[in-house]
Amino acid sequence: MATLSITDLKAGLGVNIKGKDCVILEAQHVKPGKGNTYVRTKYRDIRTGRVNEENFQQSAKFESVDMRTREMQYLYDDGTSFWFMDTETYEQIPVDRALIGDNDKFLKENDICLLQYANDVLYAVQPPTFIEVEITQTDPGFKGDTVQGGTKPAVIETGATIQVPMYLNQGEKIKVDTRDGKFVARV
Repeated sequence: MATLSITDLKAGLGVNIKGKDCVILEAQHVKPGKGNTYVRTKYRDIRTGRVNEENFQQSAKFESVDMRTREMQYLYDDGTSFWFMDTETYEQIPVDRALIGDNDKFLKENDICLLQYANDVLYAVQPPTFIEVEITQTDPGFKGDTVQGGTKPAVIETGATIQVPMYLNQGEKIKVDTRDGKFVARV
């Protein structure tokens, strides 16, 4: 592991802060008119998921954390775990529901997801940025409803409820941005 200084801190970097493996979410280098340079950071504890904010002085040193990402195919949900498969080795691994969190509403069978590891410990699962899904339930659209009109709730095949334009109907395929759960386009 390499020793890092405050000048090395940037978003996405894995570092050990006070004995805990963390991922830097934001790092802003500040050079005040008077006083020493420092870095204002926001970081996530990998094990607990807790987000902290802290300023580090110029003399602070950090140990790097080995960060790795694996592409794996989502297979199914057995009620207690979500199962993923490495498409090269066919190794299957269960992932606890708690680790998936709110991303479970955008997991679609056979989609490729990113599993993120820090020091060989899985800490996050990212679904694909965009998914193509079918609307399974919504109020019927009416002739004359246009994009400029409002939105209505719709349940998609993964079970999530999102807002869609008024003109869409049940059974239509749409593209959804999983980062914010918003309708992108008709497919």
